[in-house]
Order: sequence, then structure tokens, then C-alpha cells
Amino acid sequence: MNRKKVVLADDVELFLMLENTFFNREEFELITARGGREVLKVIREAEPDLVFVDLEMPEMNGDDCCRIVKGDDLYRHIPVIIVTAGDRQKDIERCRLAGCNDVVLKPIDIHAFMDTSRKFLQVRERSAQRFAVRLPIIYGAIPGEFHDDYSVDLNTEGMFLATEHPLTAETLLYMEFILPVSERVVRCKAKVAWVNSPESRRKAELPVGMGVQFLDLTPDDMDAIRNYLNAEVHGDIRNDLPSPVVMTPSEGKGVL
Repeated sequence: MNRKKVVLADDVELFLMLENTFFNREEFELITARGGREVLKVIREAEPDLVFVDLEMPEMNGDDCCRIVKGDDLYRHIPVIIVTAGDRQKDIERCRLAGCNDVVLKPIDIHAFMDTSRKFLQVRERSAQRFAVRLPIIYGAIPGEFHDDYSVDLNTEGMFLATEHPLTAETLLYMEFILPVSERVVRCKAKVAWVNSPESRRKAELPVGMGVQFLDLTPDDMDAIRNYLNAEVHGDIRNDLPSPVVMTPSEGKGVL
């Protein structure tokens, strides 16, 4: 198999995020570089399929690095995406003038980031397997009142939430739930991706409720969910959950 090579320069947080997306599949090879000069060396040696560079890097900034790549007839075809803060218009203009193929803004929206990556790699993200998990969930529209219901399934991308009063698609949510055993509290923003309404069941095998997509899970929360699901699959977690722990948004930290 010809593995697609993706270079990531000088952004540890972004690298961890990439590892938790479709880039963890075996057909991808992630290559890290610490600065602009190392990026150029990797490009010449590996001829990657996609390059992410931070605008501000040691030895050579991302726009200077990009300008050299795009000025070389042998490598100008390689897509270069510059990552920079979204609140500084002058920096965004620097990226554009360097000839980059696209700009990713910080703070990073993981789903927009994946859409950009798929566009240049021309790959589809596989739907991660969902596992049947019944967890008590606190959630509410942003802003809005909070409710408590139960998940039907779960993975690192989202869950199906059983509720007699599903919200409309694209509604932004605040969510909070506790992973059994580790007792880790996961708090995140999410959105309603689709709805199983009482009048129209999109998926007959599921109850009334809504499919929910996580928007800002941290890499640590992703790892915690993955570890919990792996333990459950291998029988290390009991399926008979205790009575739900009732939390109110005012009792949690970091509630929006």
C-alpha cells in the first residue's frame, strides 16, 4: 500500500489532534518537523502528499518555508497549509502572499480542519464504530435550559442521545457526562447532527432522540473515551451501570 505522507511542523497540540482523526489509519504516515528548515529537508526526502506548517516557527517561519516550496518546480505541486491565529488579519495576509494552498485558523475547529485535509488528500473519513453504551447525560442548547437523558451509543466523534424531546438539527449544545470506572467528567460543545423524531424515524432500530456530534473534545478526553470503550469491549467494564449521578450545570466547572 502506498501510504499518504503528511508533514506536520512545530505544533504538538495539532499533532495530537491529527492522531485522533482519520490520520490514525494505516494508510497515512505522519512526519513531524521542528522548524522551517527541517520541513524543507523532509519535503525533499519524502515528497509528502500534504504539509502543515505553523506561521511562526524556529529558524524559518511558515510563510518563508512555503514561499521556497512554491518557488521550486519540483515541489510546488505539494499542498502547503499554514496554521495561524485567526484574530490577526496581517498574519493571514502573510500566509496568502506566500502562495499557500489554504490557511487553518486557531483556535482550530477540528471538523473544518478535517474538511480541509480531505479536500487536498481526496480521502473520505470512515465513520468510527459506535458502541452501545448507556450513560446519563446532561445537555442543553447554548444558551438554554439543561436536561438529563441517556446515551444509546458512543464513540470519540459523538453519540446518539435518547430523548422524547429532540432538538432541531444544527442546534449547538453544551454536554456533560461521566465515564464509568475512571470517573472522568467530560465537558464539551456539540451539535445536533440528525434527528429521530416521533413522527419520522430516520433509523428504525433507534429510539426517539438525536445524533450528536462533538465539536471540541480535547485529545485527553478522546483518549479517555477510547480507553473506556476498549475496556468495555474486552469485558473489563460491567454493563449494569449504577444509578445516574445527577449533576446540575451550576455544580460543574467550566459550564458555559
